[in-house]
Amino acid sequence: MPAPAAPSLDFTGRRVLVAGGSKGIGRAMALAFASAGARVSVCARGEPGLAALRTDAQALGLDIHTASADLGVLDDIGRWLADAAHALGGIDVLVNNATGYGMADDEAGWEASLGIDLMAAVRASRLALPWLQQSRDACILNLASIAALQPRPGAAPYAAAKAALMHYTTSQALALAPQRIRVNAIAPGSIEFEDGLWARRREQDPALYHATLAKIPFGRFGQPKEIANAALFLCSPLARWITGHTLNVDGGQVLMG
Repeated sequence: MPAPAAPSLDFTGRRVLVAGGSKGIGRAMALAFASAGARVSVCARGEPGLAALRTDAQALGLDIHTASADLGVLDDIGRWLADAAHALGGIDVLVNNATGYGMADDEAGWEASLGIDLMAAVRASRLALPWLQQSRDACILNLASIAALQPRPGAAPYAAAKAALMHYTTSQALALAPQRIRVNAIAPGSIEFEDGLWARRREQDPALYHATLAKIPFGRFGQPKEIANAALFLCSPLARWITGHTLNVDGGQVLMG
């Protein structure tokens, strides 16, 4: 009798949605899923970023469905999910990656972080459920942050929202397990990419940039593709027995306190 086929990172035939995927980590995840054979839809607020993503995908021989959406608006989330499900033929994987980057400890900062980092994920997960329930291998992946694990000045709204998202991940994992829907999270460390937060800080606040770099045991910032690799694993059949888990992908940064 031949051995059963081993699970793999082949996503051929699977339908993957990435919320907030026009640049940085989201872009890397969208391209990684598409390269692995998935049919992918990405939403983001700005059309220029989506157009650039489509161009990059086409250069690689890939086709990615995109839609402009403000993830702080419930109707926009619902419209994107419905359009994407129609275009792809359903939903197997939902990746909640959007962030409001609410750093300032004021009303705007709190509203940005709670409205996007937390509530956009809650709303998208809830609205996507009818399609996920029809999938034979459904999962939700939330993008948290090691900021939720380490109190530090200047990022209270962002860190609190990501901590709430991590708790929501465990709650939803328990609630959805009877429906065979897995829910996990990734907590990235400091990730550097062109036009990203740390690329800007390298120029605008070199002292903070180098102080942060000194706290990463591997001596460098992470790259978006390293988060994408972890996302592929957690959303693949290789991780079929993993749910309710937050995976730190930070090069040991959180170990340094």
